[in-house]
Amino acid sequence: MGLATINPATGETLKTFEPLTDAELEAKLQQADQAFQQYRKTAIAQRAEWMQAAAQILESNKEHFGKIMTLEMGKTLKSAIAEVEKCAWVCRYYAENAAEFLADVPAQTDASQSFVRYQPIGAVLAVMPWNFPFWQVFRFAAPALMVGNVGLLKHASNVPQCALAIQDVFDKAGFPPGVFQTLLIGSDRVAALVADDRVKAAALTGSEHAGASLASACGKQIKKTVLELGGSDPFIVLESADLEAAVTTAVTARLMNNGQSCIAGKRFIIADAIADQFERRLVEQYQALKVGDPMNLDTDIGPLATPDILQDLDHQVQACLEKGARAPVGGHPIKERPGNFYAPTILTDFPPGTPADQEEFFGPVALLFRVKDIDEAIRLANSTSFGLGASAWTQVADEASRLIEELDAGAVFINGLVKSDPRLPFGGIKRSGYGRELGIQGIHEFVNIKTVWVK
Repeated sequence: MGLATINPATGETLKTFEPLTDAELEAKLQQADQAFQQYRKTAIAQRAEWMQAAAQILESNKEHFGKIMTLEMGKTLKSAIAEVEKCAWVCRYYAENAAEFLADVPAQTDASQSFVRYQPIGAVLAVMPWNFPFWQVFRFAAPALMVGNVGLLKHASNVPQCALAIQDVFDKAGFPPGVFQTLLIGSDRVAALVADDRVKAAALTGSEHAGASLASACGKQIKKTVLELGGSDPFIVLESADLEAAVTTAVTARLMNNGQSCIAGKRFIIADAIADQFERRLVEQYQALKVGDPMNLDTDIGPLATPDILQDLDHQVQACLEKGARAPVGGHPIKERPGNFYAPTILTDFPPGTPADQEEFFGPVALLFRVKDIDEAIRLANSTSFGLGASAWTQVADEASRLIEELDAGAVFINGLVKSDPRLPFGGIKRSGYGRELGIQGIHEFVNIKTVWVK
């Protein structure tokens, strides 16, 4: 299986890469295992110094790294640069806080001394997606490396240059050889990799199918996994909401990363009393968007990452339209130019039995639903198998309290879009996955929580 950089804005294959041979992969596993034996003994202050250096490299080269992302998966350059800046933030956050997060925790028992100690476990495999090709990796790597683990990255096959650039950042920051390595391999070799005794755990961000496959392979080996999978996040707007702020945020929430985000607002659940106004304003803002070359800083929407993603999205849209749904704007690929461009689309008035009921739409397509009250809004929001994030808009305190308590999601944002933040745990429930990244909770996922009792 080959790996390649294919520009999604033009369809041009720019560079191809050969996967690692079995011998090359074995050498990298040996290096990771040997590196861990020494790296685990490195003072946390030294790890923090290297992590700060990684942050500085990212910030100093943010446009360079941003262009690699844009070239490989099509996100707008301005959003790619912002992604690199966020990666620097997560590096600094764990460099500054890991010592506190990993400090011994004393407990009062019948011993003269008892406490909990957090220790590294070894090589952790990260199976990462193409949609946020730097951020998804750094939010795993920064806490994992600060603990004293070593990282092995199996990145998506369409972002090999991003994968190699990330290893280069850690190498140049001063981390010892083998502490973080990129493995240019296909997904067909992951099961054998996690069966190797030198790999102690795995993290995956991706599809339900990919998550189930990795969890199954790791389960057979009794190895821990953390999974962040798909989402069909609700964006609820009740009658009391600040409508202008809600609409403007809705555009960003749905169209971030060209609509290819697990935590994007996807199902817009709007109170009947304001639904007409919301739809009209949303259509106006969609019609004002500039679709084009993602390298141009004034472009709002770039291409989808691959032709398959475009085809799958259009199939879902057409299935909705054929059953009677309405598209006040968009509803089709953009065929006037090369590349994987899809028109920003709004769908509404769904009859029962369309893909909008349960499926995740991964692209610039907003699904609008009307509800009579908060009870119906919560029921509809919770009606899918996903539970990643939820955004809800209200200026009534009692409504906000109900939404926080009753929405089935790993995160609930009131009067704001769902986003990840190094200071807060991130992850989902139901078929959106399990475990947490980021925050103090994230750094404790891949550790040995050792109980110590001394008398």
